[in-house]
Amino acid sequence: MSVLVARPPVQRRLAGARHPIAAMAPVRLVMLLLFVGAGVLLVLFRLAWLAAFAQPATTRAAAEALVPLRGDITDRNGVPLARTIDAWSIGIHPNKLVNDPRELAARLAELMPAHDESWYYRTLTSGASFAFLQRRAMPELVKAVNALGEPAVAFSREPERLYPQSSMAAHALGALDMDGHGIRGVERVLEAKLSDPLLRAQPVAMSIDARVQAAMESELGAAMASFQARGAAGVVLDARTGEVMAMVSLPNYDANSVPKVFDAKDPEDPGMRQLRNNVTQSDYELGSTFKPITMAAAIDSGVVTSMARRFDARAPLQIGRFHIRDDHPQKRYLDIPEALVHSSNIVTARIADELGPERMQAMFRRLGFDTRADIELNERERPIWPPYWARVTTMTSGYGHGIAVTPLHLASAYAALVNGGVWRPATLMRIAPGKEPVGRRVISEATSARMRQLLRLVVLQGTGKKGEAPGYRVGGKTGTAEIAMKTGYSKKRNVSTFAAAFPMDAPRYVVVAMLDSPHATAQSAGQTTAGWTVAPVVSRVIMRTGSMLGVMPDMNRDVDVSELLPLLWHAPGEDPAAVE
Repeated sequence: MSVLVARPPVQRRLAGARHPIAAMAPVRLVMLLLFVGAGVLLVLFRLAWLAAFAQPATTRAAAEALVPLRGDITDRNGVPLARTIDAWSIGIHPNKLVNDPRELAARLAELMPAHDESWYYRTLTSGASFAFLQRRAMPELVKAVNALGEPAVAFSREPERLYPQSSMAAHALGALDMDGHGIRGVERVLEAKLSDPLLRAQPVAMSIDARVQAAMESELGAAMASFQARGAAGVVLDARTGEVMAMVSLPNYDANSVPKVFDAKDPEDPGMRQLRNNVTQSDYELGSTFKPITMAAAIDSGVVTSMARRFDARAPLQIGRFHIRDDHPQKRYLDIPEALVHSSNIVTARIADELGPERMQAMFRRLGFDTRADIELNERERPIWPPYWARVTTMTSGYGHGIAVTPLHLASAYAALVNGGVWRPATLMRIAPGKEPVGRRVISEATSARMRQLLRLVVLQGTGKKGEAPGYRVGGKTGTAEIAMKTGYSKKRNVSTFAAAFPMDAPRYVVVAMLDSPHATAQSAGQTTAGWTVAPVVSRVIMRTGSMLGVMPDMNRDVDVSELLPLLWHAPGEDPAAVE
């Protein structure tokens, strides 16, 4: 039997209608996209958070790991002057000692002879929890001490400041204390920069030129030894920027081993004298080197309007109970060029008297003679300024007596005299080209041009003859001044100074050299004056370094002094080099 089953009726969907499951598919897709988007946003947020907060810490840590613990210092040409290397400190825990202290003390004294056996024995038996045996030891010593096999000995890594050039520029560089912090010189001035993890990666370039520094140290040191001088100072200064190319103070010290100052209150103490920077800390009456300054003030103010004007120098000048004399009297009237060539105290005093105390003081103040030298160093001394400017004080200050300044004061003043009349502060930091400080005008350009002629004439015809360096057109002035003592001026000791600049037709550099208390020798023909003792030092320094500094010797160029030469007259057989 067959059963017929009817086919169920076909349900036709209306256009556009979907199955319920199929209709939910787009919703799921949207939700999935939203979840994925939220995840991406979360990741991006996390990355942004890490970039904003975590990255600097990572950068700092990386910087500290890659850069030296203290920044390097170089000269202006990249020659290293101060670097930091790894070293070690050696200590001990006496309360944990294992070996026999007597035997260990003997072994330590052999390896580290800075202390004797008894010192080590006292340290080992002190019962203290810890004591240093040696700071900043080299790896070889650490290895030898470690081989002694004493468990109580402790080693820790400690940075060592190394001065590769030894004593070169020691007073400018300065020194560190045992904790590695700057206590003198640029090490102290730049403490923050040299120790900052983000700044110390780049070496700091000083204005010092190691080649010029070495030449000045060599020549000045040889002169100091030859004349058995008590001390010395030397400066080479860029006349246009104020950059210090060389700064020398003698006696000096090895910057790797700073001498102990036995009595900081006694300036005569050997240790104190070594540490003292004579260029910025020692005030001297610099004698006749002040005469060009007085002449410049007189020319600039209109007190002297003609180089041919003559002043009476026939006899000593009496002011009250004082007599102003010339060391090499001409006993006649002298004009302006002759007054400088023959270094006349009498003429200079008369000119200073006409200037008066107000204008003399104003000139000295414009040159900074009433304040500490303008330079970055902390080691600076204030000049000795007269408390009362009597008439005689004004007159003697004109030729460098009664007022005392540092050699750096004098160098900056001479830069202003020859560079067009603008005074600028000295600096130990290298200045980028075109970044020269503005400075302040001290004298007019016309007066500065006249001073270049006069200073050149002193070297060609006067006391500075031995300061000449062929082809470099040197101009300058000698100065020899008796040293002021508690009982008056010494007749046996003097300060001999030569302040010069070159080339005088377009001045680039000022060179100042000074000897404190030189002794007469056969080399100086029995003289202790600057023309015989320090003028030759400046000559040799210029000849050794001039071309290095970009000044090529040229025998065909010079300052035109033709209008001044006819004003000079010399007695037969006269030796201007003996005059100061």
